[in-house]
Amino acid sequence: MEHLKDFISIFLHLDQHLTEWTQLYGVWIYAILFLIIFCETGLVVTPILPGDSLLFAVGALAAKPDGLNLGVIMGLLFVAAVLGDTVNYFIGSWIGPKAFHYKKSWFFNPAHLVKAHSFYEKHGGKTIVIARFVPIVRTFAPFVAGIGSMNYRRFIAYNVAGAALWIGSIVMLGYIFGGFPIIQENFTLVIFAIIGFSILPIVYEWWKHRRSTSASRNSS
Repeated sequence: MEHLKDFISIFLHLDQHLTEWTQLYGVWIYAILFLIIFCETGLVVTPILPGDSLLFAVGALAAKPDGLNLGVIMGLLFVAAVLGDTVNYFIGSWIGPKAFHYKKSWFFNPAHLVKAHSFYEKHGGKTIVIARFVPIVRTFAPFVAGIGSMNYRRFIAYNVAGAALWIGSIVMLGYIFGGFPIIQENFTLVIFAIIGFSILPIVYEWWKHRRSTSASRNSS
């Protein structure tokens, strides 16, 4: 329980903890942040690691006179995001044929593999880019792309573009606005706002699917 409280505290007060970690670990903070972003995007078992909120906090810290080097941290996190998705894609590609061998499993169902493949062939690029901005979804999107055998050249192009947009936009938002007193005094609320905006696509898709299902039932 204590570990959970500590995790929640870190998540809600990233600005304070990042400042403490920078003072404590010095230049190694760059490696720590690299690993967090790599694991959050590259390992399907760590989707709860901070993503958008961490990037915003990193940008805010870079804006301080004695903070992180903006160019260096953006470059490192961009590489971490690209490598993370790439590793996730290949894990999905490697595990896919083995996982879907079990026909009676709901999750590892060959029909899901066919659907994933057709979905990514049709919407793959848009999905990979948009998923960057949606918590948890960005962790599973490259994994499913690998399972669905999405063309790798197509995947890596959108992987790079999505990483550049994700890292660049949110870090710069933190860099520009993170230094404002009103943001610093209400950083927890800002974190919740970032999370709220991030999950809007999920809520919208759920609402659209529910509306479509309801319309189908009424017409039948």
